[in-house]
Amino acid sequence: MSTDVLHLNWQALSPQRQQLGESPFWHPQEQRLYWVDIPAREILRSGPQGESLERWALPSEPGCIAPARAGGLVMALRDGIYRATHWGGELRCLARLPHDPQTTRSNDGRCDPLGRFWVGTMYEPKDQRLGALYSLDARGTEPVLRQQADNNVTANGLAFSPEGAPEKHTVYWADTGSHRVHAWDWNAQSNVLTDPRVWLQLPDKPAGFDPANLAQADLYGGRPDGAAVDVEGHYWSAQYEGGQLLKISPAGEVVARVPVPARCPTMPCFGGPDGRTLFLTTAAKGRPEAEWTRWPLGGCVLSARVDVPGLPTAFFEG
Repeated sequence: MSTDVLHLNWQALSPQRQQLGESPFWHPQEQRLYWVDIPAREILRSGPQGESLERWALPSEPGCIAPARAGGLVMALRDGIYRATHWGGELRCLARLPHDPQTTRSNDGRCDPLGRFWVGTMYEPKDQRLGALYSLDARGTEPVLRQQADNNVTANGLAFSPEGAPEKHTVYWADTGSHRVHAWDWNAQSNVLTDPRVWLQLPDKPAGFDPANLAQADLYGGRPDGAAVDVEGHYWSAQYEGGQLLKISPAGEVVARVPVPARCPTMPCFGGPDGRTLFLTTAAKGRPEAEWTRWPLGGCVLSARVDVPGLPTAFFEG
């Protein structure tokens, strides 16, 4: 199958840069975009054009966030999963993550269609595969934390296929440093993953890669970071250091490359009143000066219109 190049009309929500924007979601009731800046220890939210920007300072790095059906947010901080009933509210710990927070923190995650909150972890020394994937079910009398997968360094790209028969769901999960996306069959009711497989393997970073060398940068397509899924089941994967998104079919075929005006896109999400606005967080932290002439919007939240809407935001139940 040939790979198209899909050119979108990207706009920046605001000229303000985040160090490492991540975990965007569209809140349909509030008509606002939420996202985090991990090293800044902040949650941010704004209107769809970047208006009325607000910031919420947190005690540690927020890896990922999701809206709660009963109001407020659920979030994964460095050491565990927390619940706040309203913006800026008191944090209540729902579950501690079973890792050493001196070396490991939460990273990418989201809610599944039944309202469980899933979070992957990141082993910061990156010399051992100690990252894992957890799901938290808070629909009963006590929250239940379950490990779903492991053997990862930097957990990213968690996403769920469109709703179908319970045994027909697919869960996607990326290991960024390995340039690899894994997939499992998933029974949504029993919350069991089966048939683990490498769903997509992308080329490694070239030997001796120097991000300040723009000619060399053109030879590298990036590695899989965060992702979102549209209603047709395509997996849209941000390619960190690749300056692009990849649109990937359910069969694992790259059907389109989507250039973006930022060298380090981190995670897309779909939103807006019709679900056809594609929002994209990006990173600016540690990037060389040479990048800014070619990718001037690094660190900004970007948006563009697309033809096919995304899956609706899943809410936390609990």
